[in-house]
Amino acid sequence: MAKKHTARCACGAITFAFDSDPDFIAVCHCLDCKKASGGEAATWFGVPEADFALLSGSPQAFGYIADSGQKLDRNFCPTCGARLYTSNLGSFPGLVFVQLGSLDDMAWVRPKLEMFVKRRLPWATPLDVPQFEAMPS
Repeated sequence: MAKKHTARCACGAITFAFDSDPDFIAVCHCLDCKKASGGEAATWFGVPEADFALLSGSPQAFGYIADSGQKLDRNFCPTCGARLYTSNLGSFPGLVFVQLGSLDDMAWVRPKLEMFVKRRLPWATPLDVPQFEAMPS
């Protein structure tokens, strides 16, 4: 049966899907997200691993140690280089963190919070959502 939300890399070689409507949708201004996204911030959300389905392709995982000291895998397309999702995050077992830009339909996503706002650049306007200096607890 088809999943509710679908996603893919820029070239379409990798596709995945999930049914969950996430309730933790973050705009993150931490240095890790800035470097990994190539932008001022990254928008991502958690999906239960049990709901996440890789439909086609073979993502390449890049193991990384975050500022928290926890290991994670950034998964990207080895053909086009698009970053797709983060898995095996030690701080959040059982979750896959999907990058907003990988979704086929992004219109339904509304950030619930901004985090690491201490790193937000002065020209970036805060959203009208809860603001956290670091990782919310």
